[in-house]
Amino acid sequence: MGQPVTFIRSNSPRPGVVRLELNRSLTGMGHEHYVAGQDIHADRPPDILAKRIFELGNVASIHIYSSMLTITLATTEQRDLEQVVSGLFTYYVPGVEIPDDEELMAMV
Repeated sequence: MGQPVTFIRSNSPRPGVVRLELNRSLTGMGHEHYVAGQDIHADRPPDILAKRIFELGNVASIHIYSSMLTITLATTEQRDLEQVVSGLFTYYVPGVEIPDDEELMAMV
């Protein structure tokens, strides 16, 4: 459940730089910059996405401005980047139980 994030991947003139234009804005008009090894404490969508991308490894830095995501890779190898981005707002994946009505009402 949840709506997948779609994107258009564009080439960068610099090797090791990946640019994705998302179908939604993550930061509004703000810029967010993340560097590998830096702690990310917030839980906003751009922060969660950056944490998930860094967990893949091989990422040096991430810059997010509105709907544009720029990723600088540490090497040219990239793994599962598109799946992490498209699954940002997917909440119920196979193996996760969907709460029933009573559990949802108890959360209110």
